[in-house]
Amino acid sequence: MRRTALAVAAAFVLGALSHAAYAANPPRLDDALVHLRYALNALKRAEVAGKASAHRDQAVQLTEKALEEVNQGIKASAAK
Repeated sequence: MRRTALAVAAAFVLGALSHAAYAANPPRLDDALVHLRYALNALKRAEVAGKASAHRDQAVQLTEKALEEVNQGIKASAAK
């Protein structure tokens, strides 16, 4: 019971600290674009077998869609 209470308290403290960090320096779409490109590259290079290849292929498609959406968001924010 004590460990659970301590874990919950630690989670609240860490959550508050991370929220403060994001509030001070919010993530930008450009940063998301870079990370999505890295993820897409890693997915395409990943070696999988059997049914896992279908899941990897779907992850590649969804990541490509996310890249398109982020690019559209960047264009929309630049048009302001």
